[in-house]
Amino acid sequence: MRIFGIDPGSGRTGYGCIDSDGSRCQLVASGFVSLPSSLCFPDKLTRIFDELVALLARHRPACVAVEEVFYARNARSALTLGQVRGVALLAAGKAGLPVSEYAATAVKSAVVGYGRADKRQVQHMVSLLLKLEEPPSPHDVSDALAIAICHAHTGALQSMRGLAASSGAELRSWRRYRTAGD
Repeated sequence: MRIFGIDPGSGRTGYGCIDSDGSRCQLVASGFVSLPSSLCFPDKLTRIFDELVALLARHRPACVAVEEVFYARNARSALTLGQVRGVALLAAGKAGLPVSEYAATAVKSAVVGYGRADKRQVQHMVSLLLKLEEPPSPHDVSDALAIAICHAHTGALQSMRGLAASSGAELRSWRRYRTAGD
């Protein structure tokens, strides 16, 4: 499965695209959308949207994973981040892709094993998990890759649970049919 992770930011929006079989992940592409501070905010949002739409079309992922909104002390920062997230969600929606959202602590737990890991620890583990020669930089990129890896691990578990649940339902249905037929 090809997964596209997005770490929204108003200064830099990181992205990371991986292929995963549920247990192993391989880097496809990564980078960031850099935004000059001279741009007005609506133009920044337009640029993020346009670049994400182009990246999604180029890499053709099966799904998109985005970091959830966090509760910041600074309401203005949280609002700005929310608007960037909205643009990322819109880009995925326009591409017809399913979106999963993960809390930062869930991403860190999935990648590092500790929900309060710092950015260097996340960067290091992403490098190890993807077998990269150098850690992905800047942190926006490693965070986006971590979000994609989190989805690969979480999505595999959800698929297994869904398969087990549907197999159980089919078995119960078969038993009812068998009992009724006897």
